[in-house]
Parts: sequence; structure tokens; C-alpha cells
Amino acid sequence: MGWPAHQTVEDTRGFLAFSESHWEQWPAGSYLAWSRETGALLGSTGLLFETPLRAMTGYVFARDAWGRGYATEALAAMVGVARTVGVLRLFALCHADHRASARVLEKCGFSLEGTLSRYAEFPNLQPGDPLDVLCYATIFENASGTQRENCS
Repeated sequence: MGWPAHQTVEDTRGFLAFSESHWEQWPAGSYLAWSRETGALLGSTGLLFETPLRAMTGYVFARDAWGRGYATEALAAMVGVARTVGVLRLFALCHADHRASARVLEKCGFSLEGTLSRYAEFPNLQPGDPLDVLCYATIFENASGTQRENCS
């Protein structure tokens, strides 16, 4: 993750305030992912808008939810939301060594655009030391949401 794990209730309140302000300004924002079977909170996903036509997406899941298809399902949902709201460029960043996340992005039609050297901090891995990230993107042909590749 590109942010530190919440240590206090105030950390969580800060995130909720950020999320609420994003939803007030843009047509989408952060979403929570729940288990259909148990109702347990699994993680989250969302869209972070830079402009009305460009947004970043991503996902974070509890370790015990990894490898069960939740990330692919969450990313597919965000691709659908992005199409619906008229995004033309949807991108995501992932740690350069996190092959599982890169594979999820590739399965959903995202193309690797390149490596951003020493671009992002991962405070839960190496605090204060920017690390390389992979930049993936998918481009929709027009604001009505036609995508070059489909998420499967």
C-alpha cells in the first residue's frame, strides 16, 4: 500500500473525510468490498479522479483474501464504473515486485506503460524510501465507454 496502515481512529476518520470529499466532487470514489458468503469486510477499491476524463484505480485486500479472485472482481467493477462515468484513461500503479497485482491488471486489459523509478513510498515496507512502481493503463475509445480490451 502507498499509505501507512491506520493506527488510530483519527487515521480512519481522516480517510473517511477524504473519501467523502472525493464523492462530493466526482461521480465515484472509494468502495468497500464485502464477502457475499460471510459479510466480512475483505478490502477496498475505488476511483481517484485527476480530471473528469482521467482516473486512477487500485485495490487493497486483507491477506487472507488474496488469491481468491476478489482483486480481479473489484478491478472489473472499477473498469465498469469508469466506463459509465466517461473516463477515457484509467490507470493503476503497483509495486514493481508485486507480480500478483500486475497479473490482475493484465487480466483486466491494462497494458504496462513503464516503470516509474523511485516514484512512491510504501510506508509499510520501507518507510521514507521511494521505490519503483509499474504504471498500467487502459484507454477507452470515447466517453461512452468503449474499451480497447475487455476485463475477463
